[in-house]
Amino acid sequence: MRAGPPPASAAETIDHEFSFSRADFDRVRQLIYQHAGISLHDGKHAMVYSRLSRRLRDTGHRSFASYLQWLEGISGPQGEAEWQEFVNCLTTNLTAFFREDHHFHSLAEDLRHIQDRPVRIWCCAASTGEEPYSIAMTCHESLGGSGVQIVASDIDTNVLNTARRGVYAADSRGLSPQRLRSFFLKGTGANEGRIRVKPELARNIEFRTLNLMNAQWSLGEPFHIVFCRNVMIYFDAPTQRKVLERIHKVMRPHGLLFVGHSENFTESRDLFRLRGKTIYERV
Repeated sequence: MRAGPPPASAAETIDHEFSFSRADFDRVRQLIYQHAGISLHDGKHAMVYSRLSRRLRDTGHRSFASYLQWLEGISGPQGEAEWQEFVNCLTTNLTAFFREDHHFHSLAEDLRHIQDRPVRIWCCAASTGEEPYSIAMTCHESLGGSGVQIVASDIDTNVLNTARRGVYAADSRGLSPQRLRSFFLKGTGANEGRIRVKPELARNIEFRTLNLMNAQWSLGEPFHIVFCRNVMIYFDAPTQRKVLERIHKVMRPHGLLFVGHSENFTESRDLFRLRGKTIYERV
């Protein structure tokens, strides 16, 4: 019996509003890797289609091929803005207050042993702000309201806008009743069910847009502590190494690097040595 034709790829079998070929998907993969270092695997067809379809609607394009050709051809402020929208669509933002809470117990102890002031901390995947605010709360509890400078960056401008506002659902996961009382204002009336970070906590944090793929980072004095959690999982091995080398350069000797629970950098022992559970010390 003669074999039938090979099955079509996922990108070819779904009835799409917009034309989306395998070549389009591969082009998206290439562009997001070039601009943000993100490696998209073959199982991300549906995610790419769903997220980028918004940009096609907003820009009036009827196919991915048309949109991608236009994206690569535009320049100036319009080009910069659209490239940012492209990156925003394809980044993943999963966060919570005091996520992986063992890190914050360790941070509280580590802060007490740092003699320099101010203590400089970089949260390089700030997302919607829960992580840098958790860091700030821990610093406030350990050191009081001064003596700390926190830089919180992300490549996604949309989530950074949320972080700067500092407004969240009152039932946000990870916040104890004590911390809710100490660090947040409770919304009333139209804002009932919402909370806002108190100004005295927010003033310790500088939010800024930063692409980890940029060759130069202008971040000021070296950091005592860097949180780079659940970021490297989106990079391939060469990109991970490149980013680790750059992080190493902006840290003080013996500074601490906090990483995600599924991230392991023991192959970069010349840069960092494992000090504890997903905590590395700069060599």
